Amino acid sequence: MSSSITSREYGRMPDGRAVTEYTLDNGHGLRLAAINLGGIVTALHVPDRHGNGANIVLGLPSLDDYLKPHPHFGTIVGRYANRIAAGRFTLDGTAHQVGLNDGANSLHGGAKGFGTRFWEIAPVSAEDARGDVAIELRYTSADGEEGYPGEVKLTVRYTLSATQNTWRIDYRAETDKPTVLNLSHHDYFNLAGSGDVMDHVLTLAASRYCPVDATLIPVGLGEVGATPFDFRTPTRIGERIREGHEQLLRAHGYDHNWVLDRKDDGLDSLDGLDGLAIAARVAHEASGRVMEVHTTEPGVQFYSGNFLDGSLMGSQGASLRQGDGLCLETQHYPDSPNQPGFPSTVLRPGEVFRSTTEHRFSVVG
Repeated sequence: MSSSITSREYGRMPDGRAVTEYTLDNGHGLRLAAINLGGIVTALHVPDRHGNGANIVLGLPSLDDYLKPHPHFGTIVGRYANRIAAGRFTLDGTAHQVGLNDGANSLHGGAKGFGTRFWEIAPVSAEDARGDVAIELRYTSADGEEGYPGEVKLTVRYTLSATQNTWRIDYRAETDKPTVLNLSHHDYFNLAGSGDVMDHVLTLAASRYCPVDATLIPVGLGEVGATPFDFRTPTRIGERIREGHEQLLRAHGYDHNWVLDRKDDGLDSLDGLDGLAIAARVAHEASGRVMEVHTTEPGVQFYSGNFLDGSLMGSQGASLRQGDGLCLETQHYPDSPNQPGFPSTVLRPGEVFRSTTEHRFSVVG
């Protein structure tokens, strides 16, 4: 079977603009659907060891549901992925206050972050995609949007490999004023296609993580050794999640940034590190599905779906409850603008922000 791209009208915005859903099919069982509202991935079908496909990301039933507040299902997140303490930072001597939407803090760019915005969307020509199938999303974030300085022009490309079951995300951005920028993608994965993810086996290529305070703001770096945060060897997600560790109690499970054990030292730049490095591996024994996450970013936020409370109905007809999905958000660290010891997230005029993350799917057994 050959690769293909199809599209359909997914619905209309309140102002009448049409939302388009593109479906990418690589011809080998990997199929991704995405819309131009927030770059939301509405479905991601992946084959199991028998070749049977299942949607492995959580989503919502309709555009109307995505237009209401929701916990970032399948969205591009920015301007600043993760949290900024009190929504405040100082850049070049100027103080900035950005939108608060997570108690006293700012989360994922504020109440109207990139996941709520209307993006331009179009297929990438076969020549440009080099035989793969791809779509490109474009958005211009205005100077002052959600309190962030600078007009930022963004391009995000989703690509399915024509030869391997790999979904690649490429981010690119430029600004006309100094600003801070941290981009990621907020998919809730469930390799079983239903149920919870407590039986998923996770490996994280990280010897350190960011412990957090009561509002989930990092308080420096900590070693994972001899803690429930040590996923350097394959470990079931549910194995230690209910231990009485202070950090697990604060986050109601896992909701922390892991510092990747990268071999390069280029962590002080937003120009992109030297190539992709593995961040995480997730395996589901019953289906045989395996997902490896490779990234140019220095960190990954592992979130175990702690705040899903059953109040939302998923796209597959079941209420979404705690632990029904897991997020692996490749990123720079939370609250970096206020923590000089963390890799910088400052982007200046004339510089180009580039970041890439790949989700590589396979089967075992």
